[in-house]
Amino acid sequence: MGATTYGDISPRTAAFVAVELLKRSTPYLILEKFGQAKTLPARKSNVMKFRRYNALSMALTALTEGVTPPSKKLTYTDITATLYQYGDLVEITDIVMDTHEDPILKETQVIMGEQAAKTVETLRFNVLKAGTSVYYANNVAGRTSVTAVAARADQRAIVRALDRQDTGHITSIVKSTPDFNTEAVLPAYVAVGHVDLKTDIRSLTGFIDVKDYGSISPWEGEIGGCEDVRYICSTIFTAWADGGSATGAGSTRISTAGANCDVYPILMFGKDAYGLIALKGEFAVTPMVINPAPSKSDPLGQRGSISWKTMQTAVILNDAWMYRYEVAATL
Repeated sequence: MGATTYGDISPRTAAFVAVELLKRSTPYLILEKFGQAKTLPARKSNVMKFRRYNALSMALTALTEGVTPPSKKLTYTDITATLYQYGDLVEITDIVMDTHEDPILKETQVIMGEQAAKTVETLRFNVLKAGTSVYYANNVAGRTSVTAVAARADQRAIVRALDRQDTGHITSIVKSTPDFNTEAVLPAYVAVGHVDLKTDIRSLTGFIDVKDYGSISPWEGEIGGCEDVRYICSTIFTAWADGGSATGAGSTRISTAGANCDVYPILMFGKDAYGLIALKGEFAVTPMVINPAPSKSDPLGQRGSISWKTMQTAVILNDAWMYRYEVAATL
């Protein structure tokens, strides 16, 4: 079973490799901290079910002495998402195995751990940025009119919209470890965006840098907070190149081609806005090693491989609890 599943390494060695690979991946997995995360079970369906419990109606009728009121039942909304498999491999040759002075397996763990994390994070971001709740900078009509940078007035408008939908603040996150554990955090909304936006976000009126948080521990990639929102930046959350207005492009705004402003999405969300499969736990990722060995397709035993694969999905659970804030960026 071990040779079939993991190639030329035992299940015990594969488990060690998987843990090391996951350790390398956790700093890049920002979205994993805040979504409704589920671990992948073994030998189950390729469809994952996420559940959102609905609020109870208000009890506005006065109680009658000695009379028990009619009971209510909890209601919920189930949202299903199909799992898809992703992975990659690095070819190794017998010459490399015999002569290379570096430990190839360990070095490849580092590279592949980063690759797996960036792959999964990008897949999740592509799903989440397609949500229907959107606010364009300076409240313009659409993406092609965007030329303004992030502003506190816009943030307040989005926060007001989230509050009106009874969006829950983020109060716990998934820890940055290979294990599936959570930790409590101070209530807040979370916003994620590209590193190009750091200057504009730090320029928000009332912005507090992470170094001034005091006893609050910042998250990986977090740069600070403004009122109800904490901001995290990553290279994963890329812009739509030249997607905005021509006004200011090439002089005051970042523009890929110098014709129109690049438009950057900032995802601003609360609790249970989306769901995903955590890249954590026993079945999160499968590492495989095939040593160079003679075979029908490789008679001289010159080629082998080191690889990984994972089953993943992400889904928006409530569009009203997550806004895509589209902005330009200061050059």
